[in-house]
Amino acid sequence: MSAMVTLDQVYLLMGALMLGVAWGHARTPGRWRAALFWGGYGVLFVAGARVGDFGAGCLVLAMVGVAAWGLEGRRPQRHVEPATDAPTGQGGGRLHGNRLFVPVLVIPVLTYVGALWLPTVSVGGMPVVAPRQATQVALAGAVVAGLATALLLLRPPASAPLAESRRLLDAVGWAAVLPQALAALGAVFAAAGVGDVIARLARDTLPVGTPLAATATYAVGMALFTIVMGNAFAAFPVMTAGIGLPLLVQQFGGDVVVVSAVGMLSGYCGTLCTPMAANYNLVPAALLELPGRHDVIRAQLPTAAVLLAANIGILYWGAFPH
Repeated sequence: MSAMVTLDQVYLLMGALMLGVAWGHARTPGRWRAALFWGGYGVLFVAGARVGDFGAGCLVLAMVGVAAWGLEGRRPQRHVEPATDAPTGQGGGRLHGNRLFVPVLVIPVLTYVGALWLPTVSVGGMPVVAPRQATQVALAGAVVAGLATALLLLRPPASAPLAESRRLLDAVGWAAVLPQALAALGAVFAAAGVGDVIARLARDTLPVGTPLAATATYAVGMALFTIVMGNAFAAFPVMTAGIGLPLLVQQFGGDVVVVSAVGMLSGYCGTLCTPMAANYNLVPAALLELPGRHDVIRAQLPTAAVLLAANIGILYWGAFPH
């Protein structure tokens, strides 16, 4: 049974935002390349299903070409000036005080409530949202509610949301699309049977004849593949299909719940170490204007190593009977 609200509406919201950003760039001299890039991204959200796989692929290749050419135009990407006259930084903090946190807190609270509540709601026998899409739809609705709360409490100019979105995307650049692209790449790898190839390589070249050796291989492999992919969700289906399920679960009798949960945590250790996880590691450096682009990663490396070692121990002692 179809639902009243689906991810299609969420994609339309995202597409409208990106097209608005592109329109702002198009009206600014020297920013036509950025307009093309974000405009193409917006079209993918709005009409991706209509243009088909080939059309979407052509749009992605066009975006890659524009990004390779450069999005900055005549203005440096760092030290982007405020896009509105609304108080920002310390000035905004002094003016609004702790009210600044209210719109931010609205988003996680409503997302949590919506993810639990929306799957139980129906109108005229039709569910409001599909249970599998409840979290994403709840997050989108919470973001809209957070934006409305910010407009009511802080009273910025009407153009502030779109203008500040454009400023943020200017600071981050093309790396803002990496999470979505890498998640899609993980699905492609899983469908192409990369997990089977990894399983054969692990059996032929690695000492995985004991539960401890297989555990270490799986955890370290999750971290390394996440470093390459930039996304633990993209690495998980490949590594779990290649090593987690056939070796740890089927061959050595490990608990599939523990293997899956701790395997994901091991992948997150790789997230701390890679510039491919742009939303975690490059975006903060750009927004905070840190001296080095990879300062966040360098600070996180010791923590990642300790956590990965701890995950290997937790996985070995928690998944197998002793």
